[in-house]
Amino acid sequence: MFYERLKQLCKDRGTSVTRMCHDLGLSSANMSNWKAGRMPSYTSLKQIADYLGLPADVLIAKGYVEPVNPKNGVKVPVVGIVHAGVPIEAVQDILDFEEITPELAASGEFMALRVSGDSMEPRICAGDVVIVRRQPTAENGDVCVVMVNGDEATLKKIQRTDDGIMLIPFNSNYAPMFFTNKQIEQLPVTILGKVIENRQKF
Repeated sequence: MFYERLKQLCKDRGTSVTRMCHDLGLSSANMSNWKAGRMPSYTSLKQIADYLGLPADVLIAKGYVEPVNPKNGVKVPVVGIVHAGVPIEAVQDILDFEEITPELAASGEFMALRVSGDSMEPRICAGDVVIVRRQPTAENGDVCVVMVNGDEATLKKIQRTDDGIMLIPFNSNYAPMFFTNKQIEQLPVTILGKVIENRQKF
């Protein structure tokens, strides 16, 4: 269970879960949820991993799933829902796990997001899971998860111009969203990661 593993890791480092939550500004409700068997959000998981001096994937592997054979796949968390239409909050509790190849896992830090909405149809549909490599930049034409206002995300093809960035849907019923360079800085608008693979769910 994640909480028991976390408690031992804190003890090994001369601290406690209560102290860690205080230091990280996490509420007591978080600890109650973990005791009840719930997984932390991806953001909290990263905070905890950094606090304990562990890579996030190691904390996940030891806290949530059985060790995997290196010849087989590597599990990455499905950390939330990304809307393929109007931006919504992206990172929520860990929902599930998807498996990627060790070769792909070695090329960067990955997560998976479940898609909601239809603005990227017919190529990416509601319910699909996209495998995302976390990176702050991308090339024109890449499909990316883009953060808007710091805590909302949308899935779109990107097109940079001298004046800003355009987020382009595949579904012609939706209009592209354009953000000026000033808006990119002030909102802000940032690239969270590039979609490497789409897994359709039936």
